[in-house]
Amino acid sequence: MPQSTHDRVAELHNLAAHAHAAAATAHGKGDHLTAHELSKEAHEHSLNAHKHSEELAAEKEQPAEA
Repeated sequence: MPQSTHDRVAELHNLAAHAHAAAATAHGKGDHLTAHELSKEAHEHSLNAHKHSEELAAEKEQPAEA
């Protein structure tokens, strides 16, 4: 079964949150290189979630076909 757009957006937000948490943990351990890479990954997930959210909003704004 295909994944709904809402589910995909939620998944991307969760991936971003997980990457942010992992980056914070790495930073706390002094592993700044890993923290930086995880922060970049989190940023990409956040951008993708934002893009998908905008697409979903645009779909909702279009009038339904009869």
